[in-house]
Amino acid sequence: MRNLVLVLGDQLTPQSAAFDGFDSRQDAVWMAEVAEESTRVWSHKARIALFLSAMRHFRDAMRKKGITVHYRQLDDRENRGSLSAELAGAIQRLRPRGLRVVRPGEWRVLQCIAGTARQAHCELEVLPDRHFFATVDDFHAHAQGRKQLRSEFFYRELRRKQGVLTDGNRPEGGRWNYDSENRLTFARSGPGDVPEPLGFQPDATTKVVIELVNRRFPDHPGRLDRFAWAVTRQQARRALKDFISSRLGRFGPYEDAMWTGQPFLYHSRLSSALNLKLLDPRDAVAAAVEAYRTGAAPLNSVEGFVRQIIGWREYIRGIYWHFMPDYLGFNHFGAEQPLPGFYWTGETEMNCLREVISQTLALGFAHHIQRLMVTGLFALLLGVSPKEIHQWYLAIYVDAVEWVELPNVLGMSQFADGGLMSTKPYIATGKYIKRMSNYCTNCRYRPGERVGEDACPFTTLYWDFLLRHETLLAENPRILLQIRNLRRLDRNERRRLRRSADAIRSP
Repeated sequence: MRNLVLVLGDQLTPQSAAFDGFDSRQDAVWMAEVAEESTRVWSHKARIALFLSAMRHFRDAMRKKGITVHYRQLDDRENRGSLSAELAGAIQRLRPRGLRVVRPGEWRVLQCIAGTARQAHCELEVLPDRHFFATVDDFHAHAQGRKQLRSEFFYRELRRKQGVLTDGNRPEGGRWNYDSENRLTFARSGPGDVPEPLGFQPDATTKVVIELVNRRFPDHPGRLDRFAWAVTRQQARRALKDFISSRLGRFGPYEDAMWTGQPFLYHSRLSSALNLKLLDPRDAVAAAVEAYRTGAAPLNSVEGFVRQIIGWREYIRGIYWHFMPDYLGFNHFGAEQPLPGFYWTGETEMNCLREVISQTLALGFAHHIQRLMVTGLFALLLGVSPKEIHQWYLAIYVDAVEWVELPNVLGMSQFADGGLMSTKPYIATGKYIKRMSNYCTNCRYRPGERVGEDACPFTTLYWDFLLRHETLLAENPRILLQIRNLRRLDRNERRRLRRSADAIRSP
């Protein structure tokens, strides 16, 4: 054998650079399902099932093309349980002259593969991942010499390079960013009839995987009775077409809104297909831009969707590889609280958290504001250890791959990197959640009250957060107004706040 091409669970595209020059007469593909990747964090059953089903469908598609695929299933008797052990066994058994792999989506996995190849004295070629608009080197060049990194600047740079929604060097419509138009909330009557996103009934392969996951990981969080994720490239394209035609038009204005019993609203639900590489981001961007050109969707919605893909997604990947492995250890606020147990059960009196976590356990999904301004915000205000909340997000969402999850959580959500990702911590009282949702309607707590039996824990912890980190936060000009408001509180009010916050931390 000349080359053994390693295909990981988040690299399921035949356009991968690892297949350049592939010769089926002397090359082969290697893939492995290993328990270690499902148990390193306590993974949601739907996340495990999605990866395994998508991998098996990709394997079958490769074999139909006449490509030899050496595939280790999770339930194979000979399965050694870890990626390194399985790869070492494959090298010993197959004796390839070299290994080829596209840069993995996790620093740990890259080190694992490189270390295994060294121990086996097998040459390893790590190839750039051209799934993305920008390379890791592109981001390094962008970051060189800058005192501060800002996603908006990188976004504009990529828009110009790619010619997306631009007229020469100028942005379509005269503005680069329409975020200010995309913060609407629903009236008291709610969102009305929202088109359900296209789902996919499990086929025979997926049914076998679901049965395997339920049997092998019975104690893991989540359920599989509503599993309907895209597991093939064809399904991913259909899901994209469905989003563009039925929900993109209203995505922009309501992308930050939340509503009881409406987990998806106008969101695309495409992140898992993008992150497993079942869907090419260029196809998603092109479809959205075409909808704008034909008048099927307004510019603010299209720009908002494009920014999520060509801006934010590319930026956080750059942040990940620019600062790893140190990034994993950042803890700007010195947070050390354990993650509350209800993050794994949804059993809490706080209605917003109960709603979002219960939805997450059922589906393995929550949209970005539910993650940032409900589960993420509470962890930040409570003072949860960044590593613990990072591991929860990595475990619980079907679209979680570390390159995208870690900077979103440690950087944007928890501000643990001290501002490398964003210019300020995203902190708010319960009033924000009341404004953007109906979660507070049936909650026993009152978001406008700071202390007392009925005070919203978000609001109490918000003021306590300002108290605990007053000196540190006062250095940030974007927090000064909040610090000025804090300094209006007298000594007695501060004491009451601290006591109330301590009671929340130690119920």
